[in-house]
Amino acid sequence: MFQIRKICCIGAGYVGGPTCSVIASMCPEIKVTVVDVNEARIKAWNSDTLPIYEPGLDEVVLSCRGKNLFFSTDIDSAIKEADLVFISVLSNPEFLAEGTAVKDLKEPDRVLIGGDETTEGQKAIQALCEVYEHWVPKSRIITTNTWSSELSKLAANAFLAQRISSINSISALCESTGADVEEVARAIGMDQRIGSKFLKASVGFGGSCFQKDVLNLVYLCEALNLPEVASYWQQVIDMNEYQRKRFACRIIDCLFNTVTGKKIALLGFSFKKDTGDTRESSSIYISKYLMDEGANLHIYDPKVLKEQIIQDLSQPSISGDNPQRVLELVTVTSDPYEACKSAHALVICTEWDMFKDLDYEKIHNQMLKPAFIFDGRRVLDHLHPQLQSLGFQIETIGKKVTTRLPFTPSGGVPRITLNEPPNKKSKA
Repeated sequence: MFQIRKICCIGAGYVGGPTCSVIASMCPEIKVTVVDVNEARIKAWNSDTLPIYEPGLDEVVLSCRGKNLFFSTDIDSAIKEADLVFISVLSNPEFLAEGTAVKDLKEPDRVLIGGDETTEGQKAIQALCEVYEHWVPKSRIITTNTWSSELSKLAANAFLAQRISSINSISALCESTGADVEEVARAIGMDQRIGSKFLKASVGFGGSCFQKDVLNLVYLCEALNLPEVASYWQQVIDMNEYQRKRFACRIIDCLFNTVTGKKIALLGFSFKKDTGDTRESSSIYISKYLMDEGANLHIYDPKVLKEQIIQDLSQPSISGDNPQRVLELVTVTSDPYEACKSAHALVICTEWDMFKDLDYEKIHNQMLKPAFIFDGRRVLDHLHPQLQSLGFQIETIGKKVTTRLPFTPSGGVPRITLNEPPNKKSKA
């Protein structure tokens, strides 16, 4: 039986880097080389500061780098000497969740390997199975044909995104009726047929996979003349955009129908906690809507670099033909208290645990009054009595506000409106 001794992974990003680092860690007799055309990225993988943040990844890389794990820009040589080549692990769809990627790799629910139904294809599948069998039980390794493998990946992420959009749609109903979406989610999640995972209402899902994979599914359905199926999955994306826009409109509405010239502290920019990844983060779109209204944003995130935040907000899809407005309206700070100082409102967009432990009495004393908190992740639910006693006006996802401060509308009309249909994104 053919045995794999050398592996080459093309792509040193969020998938290739962690996946092959864990393979090297679990298979010390296999030489694993991760290659990329991006010299700066490879240099970072070979340094003490890795290019991505992932809990537990530093320890894994340090334990085998220079022994059987190597990062290089010499792509041709790595491919020539390899017994197996991963192209960003596309031959072996990953089911990693950022923030728990190392754990997901070491203790996977399943490993899915797809290949051609030919003699050569089956040999390749078997060889890759033997790599994973170093630490994954055979019962968790699934082998399929290539189409089943790829569709399983798209369907898995589409189903998870659908659950998030479903509970977010219920959150809007809860805010209009007096129900609490957390209580509803708990009640339906105890039904074993439904389960409790991915029923956390928020400002919407982000990350590199959910939207991309749902849109790939939409495109595939349209290409195969299945318009009803395409329309069904497109609604998952539309609901996600609606939730982001709805949250931004709520901020504007509560701040006396205008945020022009007002300082707003935005806490959290990564698409979720325990990662520095900002791809498709809801924070980007919340920022866009508030910048469209002329708000002055002061942004803090414990893991996202200032350069990344400015780059994300300067994209043409976010700033149009006026990227200069980002420099005028956005300040990135390394201190959450500085971000909140003299702010009209504090907006939580990422569920970083540290936001639960901030000194909110200090923050309230430094903010302009009335001081608003908009909790887009429901991380401060347990602090509501304390925050209200301090004088905060609290707005949160999926829960009706019983009392609001009275105000006289300014007469201004926000430039964003929920009546507008969601912008259709180009299909992947």
